[in-house]
Amino acid sequence: MPPAPSASRHFVVALTGGAASGKSAVARRFESLGVRVYDADTAAREVVARGEPALAEIEFVFGADALNADGTLNRRALRERVFADSGARRKLEAIVHPRVRAWLRRRVGMDRGAYCMLAIPLLAETWPEYAWADRVLLVDVPEALQIERLIRRDGLSHDEAMRMLGAQATRAQRRALADDVIVNDGDESALDAQVAALHARYLELASKP
Repeated sequence: MPPAPSASRHFVVALTGGAASGKSAVARRFESLGVRVYDADTAAREVVARGEPALAEIEFVFGADALNADGTLNRRALRERVFADSGARRKLEAIVHPRVRAWLRRRVGMDRGAYCMLAIPLLAETWPEYAWADRVLLVDVPEALQIERLIRRDGLSHDEAMRMLGAQATRAQRRALADDVIVNDGDESALDAQVAALHARYLELASKP
């Protein structure tokens, strides 16, 4: 695999947060202000699309069961496998994560806005690979509210929601990385003012040499 292009001097904000924290709602508000948001989840889907080298490598490492009959990635089977086996998860991450980082770096290099954002749910888990970002913006929410939202949004049981959160970085680990924090513990409309204030701040920071 060719090395990733070097990071641009373009001003970059890494957006992160735990499951059901409201990252997507925050990202939409920045996009409405003209900021491009490049999503690591989108990158992860694209780099394992049919015909991509990563898909062939996944098949080689995990076997034919990792693919559907049509040659696409069997996401459910692979997710169940790596969820139960940390060694398998590390192997999958070694295939996918470098390609996701390269995908995001290319988008940053092509961006022509005042600044851009990278939406990276697993930022704390993959730090310092993204230390080239200029700022880290955390969407923060109390764990009890995360669990409530996961149950309502995804139809999970309380135990399933707890296991999902347990597989992610802790709230304290994410807060330790953050330069800026949006608290999303109320009505979604409360995000508007927080996003507007940060947008003004990021425009100011991006304009500096």
